[in-house]
Amino acid sequence: MYKFSATVDARKYEPKDKHPTIFNTFFSLKPGEKMELINDHDPRPLHYQFIMEHKDEFEWEYLEEGPDIWRVSITRK
Repeated sequence: MYKFSATVDARKYEPKDKHPTIFNTFFSLKPGEKMELINDHDPRPLHYQFIMEHKDEFEWEYLEEGPDIWRVSITRK
């Protein structure tokens, strides 16, 4: 069982607000803390953005992969 310091349910946000909310939450974490991301589709574009902009700062682990809900654990290194 994971202990999350924060959870972002991206389904509750307007598209323009999703990534800023997720990144703001991520950067509020202390090193070693995890956040849970919940989404209604595969957040692969977000994962690519993390890789391009913050390559060595996070760990990404799928917890649930659809078809209706995707859950990801994102750890701040």
